[in-house]
Amino acid sequence: MRKGNLIYHLINAAIFIVLEVAALNMLKNNGPLQGVWISKGIHAVTGTVWGSTQSLKQYFSLRKTNDALALENFELRKKLTELEALSVEMHGSVSEMPAGDYRYTPATIVKISNNTRHNYMIIGKGSEDGVTEGSGVITGKGAIGVIDAVGSHHSYARSFKNHEMNISARLGRKGAVGPLSWDGLSSSGAILKEIPLHMEFQPGDTVYTSGFSSIFPPDIPLGVTGESRIVNGATYEIKVGLFEDFGALRYVTVVENLGKEEIKSLEEEQ
Repeated sequence: MRKGNLIYHLINAAIFIVLEVAALNMLKNNGPLQGVWISKGIHAVTGTVWGSTQSLKQYFSLRKTNDALALENFELRKKLTELEALSVEMHGSVSEMPAGDYRYTPATIVKISNNTRHNYMIIGKGSEDGVTEGSGVITGKGAIGVIDAVGSHHSYARSFKNHEMNISARLGRKGAVGPLSWDGLSSSGAILKEIPLHMEFQPGDTVYTSGFSSIFPPDIPLGVTGESRIVNGATYEIKVGLFEDFGALRYVTVVENLGKEEIKSLEEEQ
């Protein structure tokens, strides 16, 4: 469209709007009934515009709200961990206490792979934030990865959805312990292996982290049991439906066992 034509159309549009406003004003002043009708129409349009504006404001504030909720959840997790440790110290025995103290660091996933056999995550925290290699990555719904490499401000984590990773998991709070690994088929599917045949369990039982590794604290809920089968006539292999949805991950917590170096040293000596 040429410049002259554009100006011509703009002038026509402006004249049309002025005439429409004038006509509405004349109609409004023509009688009380017309005035009420026009006012209702204006109020309806104003309400619609205001409502749309508020909806847009709420939409663009969702990220800030989610960040605040993630931070609040992280603080609640820290307080819960401190209370549990205090309770064990007051009422439990030494053997019931977690193997080492843990440090928790909230983080955000900046990149994630979910479509290969070797999935990974990049999180927005690094060595400058106290993150170290070998730390676990968790959420309120499970253990989801392990830090393999650390930069100044970002870290690379191997996802649980990786065929090279498994988690030491417990069947129920006091049941048998075995390796839990991704089933390689879905975002919520895992397999719990090496469960002795004499162990009793039911579909729907909860599976937790065992605490028998130097990476994850004990008793993090991971998922629920499903179908099972006997392998080589010796152990059960149990399907587990994970609580965490790996397709919707954004906020995580990096957990470091502050005693992992001592544990590693003792293992190497033996």
